[in-house]
Amino acid sequence: MIRNTRLAAFGALATALAGGVLAQDKPFPTHTITIVVPFPPGSNTDLIPRLLAPLVSQSLHVPVVVDNRPGASGSIGAAFVAKAEPSGHTLLMAGTTVLAGNQWLYKNLPYDPEKDFAPITNAAYTPNVWIANPDFPAKSIADLVALARSKPGSISYASGGSGTSMHLCGESLKRAAGIDLVHVPYKGPAPAQQDVLSGQVPVMCNNFSSALALIRSGRLRGLAVTAKVRSPLAPEIPTAAEAGFREEFGGWFGFVAPAKTPRDVIVRLNAEFTKALRSGKAVERLEGLGLVIVADSPEHFAKNIAEESALVRKLVQDYGIKAE
Repeated sequence: MIRNTRLAAFGALATALAGGVLAQDKPFPTHTITIVVPFPPGSNTDLIPRLLAPLVSQSLHVPVVVDNRPGASGSIGAAFVAKAEPSGHTLLMAGTTVLAGNQWLYKNLPYDPEKDFAPITNAAYTPNVWIANPDFPAKSIADLVALARSKPGSISYASGGSGTSMHLCGESLKRAAGIDLVHVPYKGPAPAQQDVLSGQVPVMCNNFSSALALIRSGRLRGLAVTAKVRSPLAPEIPTAAEAGFREEFGGWFGFVAPAKTPRDVIVRLNAEFTKALRSGKAVERLEGLGLVIVADSPEHFAKNIAEESALVRKLVQDYGIKAE
């Protein structure tokens, strides 16, 4: 009886182990994929995954949902994903601030952008554009500089948070023009731009793609594009360089997974997201907003993050930027 009991127990254990092996061997994905956005709804960081989620869901045959977890310049959402199970079912949509900027601004960052993530693909890029509330008297970047010189410290500019491309853009202009603008950081680009719309803050250097529709409608005024050439989507807006300020700032938006996510899962996710990005629906929507689709390999994206991190580090040191 003892022997039979032991055999039965061994059989049950073997069955459980076999079941575990089978469960582990099930092809990815096995359940819902969650894309964490570390900023509030309304920005490109939020728009891109919401556009791609139904396309990827249809291809992978599992639900793909977007979860906004804003706060601390993207650190809250990033830390959540960094600690998630590395199975490919919890991903992060992030950009310059989260993956290449925060580590140079915060001493006790709750995640390590260099060690905690596995790059999947850089989805898209956009230049920045200086925008102003229509009631603000400046009609060009030269006007803004002239006003700031006449009233030092009286003009504020909004940004999506410390260390963002919007913040770096503002600090760059301050130093290039020798003016004193007051930085007003927000928890994301969307609430910052909303306050420019309402007139709470007069100007902002925001992502071109986020501001384009509002510029076209006349609700915002475009002062200058921070790119080498004018955008064909708004050719009437000059570049900052045309006014003598060689600013080239923009934002990129990519997908990463927790570190130690299996290589085959990263490859599968890269294939699915790049396919979705190149679909007719995504191309029409994203390019219509002024975004440049990248859809690169994990290796190329990793290189881009490293290069951007080195650039932001230099700018933070040169400009003496601190977290606010």
